[in-house]
Amino acid sequence: MSHLSDTVLPIDLHCHSYCSDGTFSPEGLVIAAKKAGLYALALTDHDTIDGLALFHEAGKTHDLETISGIELAAFTELPRPAELHIVGLGFDPHSPIISSVMETIKQSRHTRNLEMLEALKRCGAPLSYAQVEAQAGGQIITRAHFANALVKHGYAATKDEAFMRYIGNGSPAYVKRKFLTPEFCIQSIVSSGGIAVLAHPTLYGMQAQEIFALCKERLIPAGLKAIECRYSTYTSKQQKSVERICDTLGLLPSGGSDFHGTNKPDILLGKGRGNLLVPYSFWEDMKRSLVR
Repeated sequence: MSHLSDTVLPIDLHCHSYCSDGTFSPEGLVIAAKKAGLYALALTDHDTIDGLALFHEAGKTHDLETISGIELAAFTELPRPAELHIVGLGFDPHSPIISSVMETIKQSRHTRNLEMLEALKRCGAPLSYAQVEAQAGGQIITRAHFANALVKHGYAATKDEAFMRYIGNGSPAYVKRKFLTPEFCIQSIVSSGGIAVLAHPTLYGMQAQEIFALCKERLIPAGLKAIECRYSTYTSKQQKSVERICDTLGLLPSGGSDFHGTNKPDILLGKGRGNLLVPYSFWEDMKRSLVR
């Protein structure tokens, strides 16, 4: 597996800004990457590209190669029910296809948020949209922001209580999220000139053979080109297993820290829990296969 050999040029192809659920600004990530000695960085915020313009501008200012990215959430019933994450890298952020996907996600989230507010009112915990939005700072509203608002306005003592009592899975104000399909996510990224990557496959509760079958039978036919072979939480055994799947299926290796700033304080940008190394050669191989 010579294509998985390390080089001396470290990069990070998976991180988040405060435009989704991280705590760093897009520029702050670029500055942190420079300090960490990285040669390239991809911003892969959840279901949004709002931070990419500032991210690329900061890359020019601070002389760092910046890569357009996104992490899209999808749902599959087979081989077992699971939320999958598809990372897109190197796509055109001005693509009308990506813009359409962003609008679809935005409208779906807005509808869900309104339904959760109605459910909370029925539970005796009325919040206004503005009160929840204030917790998000104008960025994507998530259940974490609902939890913060519930605590702030006295309906729960802690975020954990807010989830358990109101908005956690199975709780009375929980509203099931509407997901895209993995195929749709992959095709949208590819049609926008990018590389579709299966993120952190060990986190989906599937066995290695199930991940293999999922990739071979569904994701690769849809256009999947890469899989995360390096990730902050992988054990040595898990990394070897994912690398074996990657090599056998002829996929390209990708990797990243999944840095979230202080929201995941044990994860360092470019280094994960201290021993992560994603070589620049990974991105070189992906750039060669980009379709424009």
